[in-house]
Amino acid sequence: MSKIGFMGLGLMGGAMVGRLQDQGHDLCVLANRDRTHVDKAIARGATEAKTAKELAEASEFVMLCMGTSEQVEGRMRGADGVIAGLQAGTVVIDFGTSLPASTKALAEEVAGAGGAYLDAPLGRTPAHAVDGLLNIMCAGDKAAFEKAKPVLDDLGENVFHLGASGSGHTIKLLNNFFGMTVANAMAEAFAMADIQGVDRKAMYDVMSAGPLHSGMMDFVKGYAVDGDPAQLAFAIKNAAKDVGYYAQMADDAGVDSIMSRSTLEALRGATEDGRGDEMVSQMTDYYVEAFKS
Repeated sequence: MSKIGFMGLGLMGGAMVGRLQDQGHDLCVLANRDRTHVDKAIARGATEAKTAKELAEASEFVMLCMGTSEQVEGRMRGADGVIAGLQAGTVVIDFGTSLPASTKALAEEVAGAGGAYLDAPLGRTPAHAVDGLLNIMCAGDKAAFEKAKPVLDDLGENVFHLGASGSGHTIKLLNNFFGMTVANAMAEAFAMADIQGVDRKAMYDVMSAGPLHSGMMDFVKGYAVDGDPAQLAFAIKNAAKDVGYYAQMADDAGVDSIMSRSTLEALRGATEDGRGDEMVSQMTDYYVEAFKS
């Protein structure tokens, strides 16, 4: 079994660590502010590192499941960072949703230190992580991917190698831009049904019977009709971050994204209104309130 260093034990990272321990891997973990999943991992036999450097020194694979590129860079660089503690041949895997430009820069720095860097953003939810059923969109050095694949297979049902460094994060941002745009369109449609005096479920029944039907439609309906926001367990503030990264990726490429503008405006507006910790399906309420003003 592999020696794995893991940092970023939130809902997703904590579930992934539990799965890796179920599969018999040797875990070293690094705490941030919330120790809930760190303490659970330690109770099951994981060791705890004091710094990212110490974690890297003890690991064959270093895994990060952080919220932003800035957080990843903060853990990777500096005297106490991962790069300072890398052993020759160590594979670093970023499971978060990061900016491709940041990913490519870190890949070069890790290679210069004798390791390899993979971007491997995730699809699906923490519930899927518990059972090793994630979608993993991996990119970077092919030899490093092949070395990591047995471990990735323990975490994911569908594990893809998508090409050169940054490709995984690029595709993840494309995926999330599309998904959040669809979710917002559906949330507004439910709010508009209210304005027009149309029953929400009746509208959904008609739309879902045709080619518009999708999982994202069902997730938003889960809250707008059934009152359950947890079917799409993705916070509005995180959606705003991801669509913002998509727009920045476009800007870095010298183009201006047209379709992301309204989605990003709505997500940021909802976050500024104090709804950032609500789930994306609850954007329905944001549009209802916006139509009243």
